[in-house]
Amino acid sequence: MTGTLTIAGLGPGSEALVTPEVSAALAAATDILGYAPYVARVPPRSGLTLHPSDNREELQRAREALRLAAEGGQVVVVSSGDPGVFAMASAVFEALEQARQWRELPIRVLPGITAMLAAAARVGAPLGHDFCAINLSDNLKPWAVIEKRLRLAAEADFSIAMYNPRSASRPEGFGRALALLKDAGCGERLVVFARAVSAPDERIETVTLDEARPEMADMRTLVIVGNSQTRRVGRWIYAPRQVR
Repeated sequence: MTGTLTIAGLGPGSEALVTPEVSAALAAATDILGYAPYVARVPPRSGLTLHPSDNREELQRAREALRLAAEGGQVVVVSSGDPGVFAMASAVFEALEQARQWRELPIRVLPGITAMLAAAARVGAPLGHDFCAINLSDNLKPWAVIEKRLRLAAEADFSIAMYNPRSASRPEGFGRALALLKDAGCGERLVVFARAVSAPDERIETVTLDEARPEMADMRTLVIVGNSQTRRVGRWIYAPRQVR
């Protein structure tokens, strides 16, 4: 096999946050596949074919990428943020597990700056101590699993980074998540709503959980719920390193 498959993270939005390694892979690519808004971030050029697709076509996209690479293409599958965080790396390896004929294909995973790290940097250090990340989408797992993980994260006093909080097709889920955390006694915790971090329409807002409303988030928003010791210092938010 002369082709290669690279799974790359484009970072949260700004071109300044794309790593040099990812930029080099994009420059050498013959084919780029991904969710249409992410593929649109890659400028067209001679010798490059762009393959945009819908956000619910991950496995089909992964299989097509493996096929193109097996045929000799220099293929890049793009995700926003980091490709290993609720993104395309898992989908590619799931497709690879089902396709033994492509298991010797050269594959690289190139990291990117995740939304939660970009959001945390904007406000200070809300992930400065133990934290977890939970995807609130119930497309690939039942809502009961999401509720259990939120409840246990609150009990363990983790800071919680919440991805995909509120979509047009499931607007009620984020409200249920906020209600669950309030019922768990987290009402006074600080909550960061970071929308479109590093993009021109970036918006950052910090409130307490009791003040948080479902409509403050959409699918471009990363939500960070602080732990019980997360605090303000001037305009910054941080989680102390020492647990008391």
